Amino acid sequence: MNSENSYAVIMAGGIGSRFWPMSRESKPKQYLSLIEDGSLLQNTAARLKGLFSDDHIFIVSTAGQKQLLQEQLPWLPKEQIFFEPMGRNTAPAIGLSAVHLCDKNPDAIMVVLPADHRITQTNSFLQNLQTALSVVNKNHEALVTIGITPTYGATGFGYIEAREPSDVDQVLHVKRFTEKPNRETADLFSSSGGYYWNSGIFIWRADTILNCIKQFMPKWYAGLMEIKAALGADNYDAVVESVYRRLDGQSIDYGVMEHASRVLMVKGEFGWSDLGTWEEVYNISEKDENNNVVIGPALVKNVRNSYIKVENRVTSVIGLENIIVIDEPDSLLICKMDHSQDVRWVVSKLDQNRGKKNQ
Repeated sequence: MNSENSYAVIMAGGIGSRFWPMSRESKPKQYLSLIEDGSLLQNTAARLKGLFSDDHIFIVSTAGQKQLLQEQLPWLPKEQIFFEPMGRNTAPAIGLSAVHLCDKNPDAIMVVLPADHRITQTNSFLQNLQTALSVVNKNHEALVTIGITPTYGATGFGYIEAREPSDVDQVLHVKRFTEKPNRETADLFSSSGGYYWNSGIFIWRADTILNCIKQFMPKWYAGLMEIKAALGADNYDAVVESVYRRLDGQSIDYGVMEHASRVLMVKGEFGWSDLGTWEEVYNISEKDENNNVVIGPALVKNVRNSYIKVENRVTSVIGLENIIVIDEPDSLLICKMDHSQDVRWVVSKLDQNRGKKNQ
């Protein structure tokens, strides 16, 4: 396989609303250090250096995060960052990246992955990527994703149903995608076999994914072709702004993967965690004798199975179980552990209130 044709694209434009109050528009989740040293983004980029040279690692993000990117990845040239004027979900971000990579190298193969996942077994992760890249190198029309064997019935993850093996070891044919099922369905998926968590990691040729966007998302394809025509021109930023403002956002799963017929899945076993909620952070953190995670100057008594993170003031928690407490200088979050998915509601309410004040 020609490694000169392989590129990594890290999607780093999200706002991480389920990690409020730590994750803010001024410093979203991927720029935070939640468990390990270094931010999630920094750790993602560092892992990829085991397979990609620095000049083959790219970022796609929103323009408002430019300063954060420069601070956290000072080694990354500005030419290797694709900026969106605003977030439009994963399909436009991937399409924009594919346009740039096709212009750079018509034979480009993309490894697309989120900036905010935790992976503990780097060598196994890179081996899985190598397997996927080999598949795409042999089959230029293939769309490859990585599925994770579920360990419990997670309702916050998408699922992949994979069937009989392809002709490559560890690679299965994908039958269908299911987005965030209810509890009963999630438990069934996790126990029945043949279902995998959707990791949100994709491997394909840049021209192939553009052709799929053309087939399944024709309005976005037309917009991306406008952007392609403006590459290197003085009006490039204005064209991108125009395209993004007039088209609605869409995920690559809904927009392409659920409709495509040439989808393959590599089985991933590399200590993957989505870190989508505070509950996920709690689940993989080291706990004390009461099954608590306590960070900062908190005082706890008769507290169990809880995650408590305090910034700089004494916070007391007494006689509670299965709760999350995140105490920041200007904001406080208290919620039941199994309601951590609902934290994004707070962000939406705050946005609504700001909008009313500005009217």
